[in-house]
Amino acid sequence: MRYRTLGGLRVSAIGLGAMPLSIEGRPDEERAVATVHAALDAGVTLLDTADSYHLPGAEPGHNERLVARALAAYGGDTSYVLVATKGGRGRPAGADWTVNGHPRHLRAAAEASRKRLGVEAIGLYQLHKPDPAVPFEESVGALRELLDAGTIRLAGVSNADADQIRRAHEILGDRLVSVQNRYSPAVRDSEPELRLCGELGLAFLPWSPLGGLARSSLDGPSRTEGEQRFAAFHAVAAERGVSPQQVGLAWLLARSPAILPIPGASRPRTIRDSAAAADLLLTAEERARLDESAEPLRAQGMSAQPGCPRSE
Repeated sequence: MRYRTLGGLRVSAIGLGAMPLSIEGRPDEERAVATVHAALDAGVTLLDTADSYHLPGAEPGHNERLVARALAAYGGDTSYVLVATKGGRGRPAGADWTVNGHPRHLRAAAEASRKRLGVEAIGLYQLHKPDPAVPFEESVGALRELLDAGTIRLAGVSNADADQIRRAHEILGDRLVSVQNRYSPAVRDSEPELRLCGELGLAFLPWSPLGGLARSSLDGPSRTEGEQRFAAFHAVAAERGVSPQQVGLAWLLARSPAILPIPGASRPRTIRDSAAAADLLLTAEERARLDESAEPLRAQGMSAQPGCPRSE
């Protein structure tokens, strides 16, 4: 496992997005815990969760509790693991994902997350999404209060644009350490934000980093789609004897030293495969082929593709 830096901490170059363990289609407890343990066994030291990762209207904080139970049951030292969680979104019954960036809510949400995770201070706490009904500076100000109070150690923002990242950096200084936006071979609207993270020394955590690549195939009914959209990724994977998903994650890592992908997983074998991408070094020729292939993907407007989560 190769490592990168997040807020002065040494973390695995590939993290685990734990959301699939708690939302629709989630595995049973045994497999969910086994998935987290497989990630740790593979060298993953960054686990990403949120208080809103649960079934609609049921068990707020389910994913945080699950991550805490899995860490407690691991049987080895987990002090090196950075658990990153988020606050500011909700999943009420019968409604879409909600947003609440009011400082009072964020302070209460962070304290509740801290208790569910069973820690003295949350390693990394992120504003899940800017709330259009609340001045952004007030939401970020709540993160500053949480830092000052010792409730959280590091802060980040998610689903933020470049201007919001700059404003957050002005308020938090070097205690702002990360940005978590959607980014993948097919969805690269956050290129300006990625560049800014490089300039400011922030980690960039792509959510849904595989996008449509995770569902593409050169076999069966998806053959045409896979060939047309991700042919180069499949070709390089076949040449290397690895999965296309590994190639996609390795390509992301090669794009910027700021990138720390957090692919989701609901099975041990899936996260083991993703973790192996940290050690897959692409050649300059392979990167050029993949770069050329990825440009048409972005032009095809893959962000509207069915099945890609848009709520993280």
